[in-house]
Amino acid sequence: MRVAIVTESFPPEVNGVAHSVLRTAEHLVRRGHRPLVVTPAPARGAHCPPRSFGSGAEAERIPVVHIPSLPLPGYPQVRIALPSRQLTAALAGHRPDIVHLASPFVLGARGMQVAARLKVPAVAVYQTDLAGYAHAYRAGRGLGEAAAWRRIRAVHRAAARTLAPSTPAAQDLTAHGVPRVQLWPRGVDSVRFHPRHRDEALHRALAPGGEVLVGYVGRLAPEKRVDLLAAASALPGVRVVVVGDGPSAPGLRASMPGAVFLGRRTGEELARCFATLDVFVHTGPLETFCQTIQEAMASGVPVIGPAAGGPLDLVAHHRTGLLVPPRDGAAVARAVAALAAEPARRAAYGQAGRSEVTARTWEAVGDLLLRHYAEVLAEHGGLPASLPPVVGAAPAEPVVPVLPSELPEELPEELSA
Repeated sequence: MRVAIVTESFPPEVNGVAHSVLRTAEHLVRRGHRPLVVTPAPARGAHCPPRSFGSGAEAERIPVVHIPSLPLPGYPQVRIALPSRQLTAALAGHRPDIVHLASPFVLGARGMQVAARLKVPAVAVYQTDLAGYAHAYRAGRGLGEAAAWRRIRAVHRAAARTLAPSTPAAQDLTAHGVPRVQLWPRGVDSVRFHPRHRDEALHRALAPGGEVLVGYVGRLAPEKRVDLLAAASALPGVRVVVVGDGPSAPGLRASMPGAVFLGRRTGEELARCFATLDVFVHTGPLETFCQTIQEAMASGVPVIGPAAGGPLDLVAHHRTGLLVPPRDGAAVARAVAALAAEPARRAAYGQAGRSEVTARTWEAVGDLLLRHYAEVLAEHGGLPASLPPVVGAAPAEPVVPVLPSELPEELPEELSA
């Protein structure tokens, strides 16, 4: 099966969309399919990892087409694709059986239009709460949020199926008029993220006074609300560690002088940082899933997260961690203080969290995605020879084929490729 993945983000960018797309492409190769990734070009001089899967004689390349892009004003780590005929040429040349749109907004909207012209069904994967981001970046004014939902509806209504990563995200999409929504969660590498990577020497270096190590891992941007850790960072016997980078870093360093900022960490170093924490805290109220919570759980670390969005599906309150009211720094500090005072409770939550996620492998998640593809292709009149039909896995609601003439009028024409 040929799959064209049109994504707003891909490595070397470090975020949930980029990571899940890479994992998806790798899984497609493992299963004998032929993916093509189309993504905004990275910044000039950025290091791009090898575009390959496997090793030795079995290595297979994952072709990547880079569309010319510009940095997002005020957030240069995010790249926005420019209008380009490369997208149409890439999709037409690949002759996909299905188009996978990862967090579609700008490039993804163009990808949807091209897929419709080629009469190829598209699956839209919702991963980013763009409406919430618009609200956060416009200081609470509603115009940006409303415009973002109009774009989300336009793109996702044209899709044969929308895949949401969590129950709250699916409910949000449905409430805003997006049809044909089904669940597709994210996997976690529980071998890479494992309690055995805990490093006591690193713990002593970060908390020389024996403090309880409380960490955040992720982008440092306004929508992540890492500032909510300020009260926790002032607690006696607690040392806050922040792993990541982004435009909010200077302000956070100033507001939390007692915290340790490690910058971006990847690979084995990141796994060691996770496992060395005593408590993991995620503060962002706009998460459609929250991959770092799963990685902390796989590392055997108890978690504190907001009772909103994706964390509601991931955190079992008083069993694997604690849920707190979103946007409430005092509640975060109280939860941190409670877990800091009870090491046995931390250990129990960490062990329960590890048990909860070990079956959530990327392989299982990838196979579930293939079943979604199969159902969409079956609804559109047939399956490629390389993909057998799925038995006993009917969709939750009928999937209606989307024809080019049925594209919603509000899909912006200026974004055509």
